[in-house]
Amino acid sequence: MESESGIKKQVKDQLPIEVDEARLEQLKGKTVLIKYGGNAMTDDECKKNVISDIIRLKELGVTPIVVHGGGPAIKKLLGDVGIESEFIGGHRKTDKEAMHYVEMALSGNVNSEIVKLINAAGQKAVGLSGKDAGMVLAKKRIHRLNIDGKEQEVDLGHVGDVDKIDTQLIHCLIDNNYIPVIAPIGVGDDLKDYNINADMFAGHMAGALKADHFMALTNVNGLMADKDDPDTLIRQLTIDEALDQMDKAIQGGMIPKVEACIIALKEGVKTSHIINGMKPHSILEELLTEDRSGTIISNGNS
Repeated sequence: MESESGIKKQVKDQLPIEVDEARLEQLKGKTVLIKYGGNAMTDDECKKNVISDIIRLKELGVTPIVVHGGGPAIKKLLGDVGIESEFIGGHRKTDKEAMHYVEMALSGNVNSEIVKLINAAGQKAVGLSGKDAGMVLAKKRIHRLNIDGKEQEVDLGHVGDVDKIDTQLIHCLIDNNYIPVIAPIGVGDDLKDYNINADMFAGHMAGALKADHFMALTNVNGLMADKDDPDTLIRQLTIDEALDQMDKAIQGGMIPKVEACIIALKEGVKTSHIINGMKPHSILEELLTEDRSGTIISNGNS
């Protein structure tokens, strides 16, 4: 029977990129939480590459954990059943009926497909949401808007924030060689289901698990000093530098991703990365080569 080291050498030799040996050795045995979302979930070739990277990490002795979003799937399903999506401050207002379909899209469609693809590629994945085993306790999101100079609270319905995370089930799965694939839904003390922003959910989950690396996949190479100029990629910055760039270089959909990176770091993750999920093998490239193409955020000590 071929030894474990022999199998890993064979896997390394078959990688689609040239890896840095020192980085590879440092990565073995580490935990990497990947927040999977955006167009990389809807483009079949991108999806194939992301799943391939997750499989390769596992084969190299890394522990990958996947948290996913599903905006396009939610939008399509709600449209199919005639429910109009209303966004307030970037959050989808979600009543009880809409929440039913949100969960159907996330757990029934997106989650099950990711699990199917990982299993078909030869690894063992298990699909979950934050509801399983009481993993994620949610709290109703209190959203505040400034209207005519006055701060007002807006009821978003079944939209929540992470309150507490119990990682026991995740550890049980990874200890038995499974890849957890988690949908960002939690249950509140009021026993209502809550849809949680996938970036925030992933950042908190990475922190609770004390993952070594948190990776947020998006549709651009990383954080740009000028969002319209790819040549202005910011390759590295600290938490303080990231906070200073809020509403400057960091705008729109990049804000929750950076906030999630900071949450993860403050809760014990060593490094957070924002990378282009549309780029072939960007996960492997970011972790295993010197020629990184993403943005890395650290607490200043890494």
